[in-house]
Amino acid sequence: MSSEIRHAFAHPSERAAATELAGPLDRISLRDHVVEVEIGAFQAERGTTQRICFNVVVEVQPLTGPVDDDVDRILSYDRVTEAITFALAEDRLNLLETLAERVADRILAEPQAVRAFVRIEKLDRGPGALGVEIVRVSDHVAHDPVDEDRPHPRLMYLSNAAISSANLSHWIDQMAQRARPLILCVGASDAGAPQTGHAMTQRRVDLLAIEQNAWKLAARDPRCVVVSTRTELDWAMKNGQISVWAPSKIVLDAVDGPSARPSDAVALAAWFAATFEAGEMMVIGADLPEGTDVPLRAVPVAQVTL
Repeated sequence: MSSEIRHAFAHPSERAAATELAGPLDRISLRDHVVEVEIGAFQAERGTTQRICFNVVVEVQPLTGPVDDDVDRILSYDRVTEAITFALAEDRLNLLETLAERVADRILAEPQAVRAFVRIEKLDRGPGALGVEIVRVSDHVAHDPVDEDRPHPRLMYLSNAAISSANLSHWIDQMAQRARPLILCVGASDAGAPQTGHAMTQRRVDLLAIEQNAWKLAARDPRCVVVSTRTELDWAMKNGQISVWAPSKIVLDAVDGPSARPSDAVALAAWFAATFEAGEMMVIGADLPEGTDVPLRAVPVAQVTL
């Protein structure tokens, strides 16, 4: 059996290795990702679901500089599974070939992606797996910019009195029932942050003080998950997770960072709300800042009606 035939039936990762492009490329892979979906051109495939299996390899440009264990610097695995989810959600398809093209196009819309190997197999149409595999290179794909219809979240800033209130879970219940994803923001605890006497170090200490209070809030309600990166927040908004913002990474990584100091936590939260194009921000138990780019609503702790 020739090498070409052997690799034709190998896993996409082996095909990628056997057909390397010039220059070193990194690879990420998704193996044996099974989804139940209605797909197929035959009448017997209509009105019923069947299992299809995805194996995907994406070759990406190596990072320049250290990774620094930073999820926002890499092409996340979630982007691969999201490409599959979006392609399946667009409309009912007859052909695996069409589905594979859509998955590859969406993956190659990512700036790091160079080449995509997409294998899709039907597992329930016979004694074996029936499928297709395509290889696409970013330079050869004419795709429109990806429009993911990003959600516009609701933000709720909670003062320390609100965090300690017996009504906290009730407020979260009410906000979670609304259509938009929910992100919670807090300031530092009433004890405040240690004072360093140095502007740069004080900024980091103040941000960490906010994060300590975020973990305190998460302990009050198990639905609340502390998140610190844009990748985590994007995933949370798309999957119905209630997030509590830990600000250090996003603030310190921002090219056009906030003018608000961490000690002015409501103004900092309003900056964050604007960067994520929030639909509104509710402030419970604190004063509203001036000059924000997102609609704000202040509610005293004792008079909360959501």
